[in-house]
Amino acid sequence: MLQRIQTVYILLAGLLTATLFKFKLADLSVNSELMQFFAKGIFKSEEVVFDGLPIILFIGLITLLHFVIIFLFKKRVLQIRILVFTIILLIGLFGMFFYFTYAGFEGAKVAFKIPVAFPLIAVILDWLAIRAIGKDEALIRSLNRIR
Repeated sequence: MLQRIQTVYILLAGLLTATLFKFKLADLSVNSELMQFFAKGIFKSEEVVFDGLPIILFIGLITLLHFVIIFLFKKRVLQIRILVFTIILLIGLFGMFFYFTYAGFEGAKVAFKIPVAFPLIAVILDWLAIRAIGKDEALIRSLNRIR
C-alpha cells in the first residue's frame, strides 16, 4: 500500500539520492589549485578534470530504482530484493566518491561536504524500509494461516 511507513522511507531515500545531482560533494586542493567535485565531475574553474559519468549513472539508477520500488507495493518480496540491490549500489556510490577524489590526484587535500553522507543515510532508510516490508509480509502470512 502506498500509505505505509516504508513508502516514506523509500521516498526519502530516493529524494536524498536525487539531490546529489545538484550539490557540491567536495573541494579539492591539489598543488595549490582549487577544484570542485560535483556529480558531473571534478572541475577546475570551468575545465573538466575528471568526467563524472559513472557517478551520474549510479545516482540515476539508484534514484530510478527507489521510485520504481514504491509502485511495487503488491510484490513485497521483490521490493525487498531490489532494496538490497540498491543498498549495494549506494555503498558502491559512496566508494566511488572516495575513488574519484583520491585516485587521480597525489597529495590532494579534500574537504568533503555534507551531501557525501546522503548515500549512507539512504542505506539506513532502505534498511528501515526492508524491516517494515518484512513485518507486513509476516502479518499477511499469519493472516493467511488463520483462514
